[in-house]
Amino acid sequence: MSLAIAEPQIPVTETTIESVLLDADLFVKYSSPEKAFELLRQSLERSPRSIGLREKMRDICVRQKNLNEAAKQCLALVSLYIAREDFDLAYDRLQEAKLLDPRISVAPGLEAIRRARRPDFAVDRDRSPQEVRTDVTFAGSLAYVSIFDAVQVIESAKMTGLLIIKSDLHMGSVSFNEGKIVDAECNGANGHMAFRDIIEINSGTFEFNVSEKEFPIIIAVSSNTNFLLDVLTELDNERAEKQGLRNMGDEMI
Repeated sequence: MSLAIAEPQIPVTETTIESVLLDADLFVKYSSPEKAFELLRQSLERSPRSIGLREKMRDICVRQKNLNEAAKQCLALVSLYIAREDFDLAYDRLQEAKLLDPRISVAPGLEAIRRARRPDFAVDRDRSPQEVRTDVTFAGSLAYVSIFDAVQVIESAKMTGLLIIKSDLHMGSVSFNEGKIVDAECNGANGHMAFRDIIEINSGTFEFNVSEKEFPIIIAVSSNTNFLLDVLTELDNERAEKQGLRNMGDEMI
């Protein structure tokens, strides 16, 4: 069990990674999680792109309530899964990082996934009904359940958690504290501006997971409904103004 610690100069191969994972499990089994942590830390220094090592480190840190380190591993895994084009797992780890540490911004990760999926080349993508996950608190297709409806369910249940929205062109999230909207992130932006983009998404899927921790308040609302209506009114007014400018231009021509 001590080989990987005693001789850290030995390069980490697939075989030694399996040995490290086994040793880490044994350390945890015999109530020595700190030894498992150190073993994995040293192994990751030599093999930082090992998904197996990082997943094991994440798992042990979550069990030991080392949430900051667990969130750090989740963010590292996001990049590794994107590189493998395993976007669903990248989403999962990004969402988990936000749930573990509400201070984390998921905007860069969401943007990285969006770029990796190359939506500009997805014109001929299959438009058949999308598969919706069943292993989350609340999920559905935006073709049948609108963002408004999802927000109402979360508000009625007074849930604290993260709503992830996925579509071909947009990826975003909305944070809730006891059912109230407190933040949003979409395509590299956050707060009010991000929610303006999210509210107009009408295709794709959504997933909601509860969080034990509340999120920092970036958007302060007294009522979700009023906030939604205010944002829609704001967008409508902007469209009307642009249309008016176009009509004036046509008249001048």
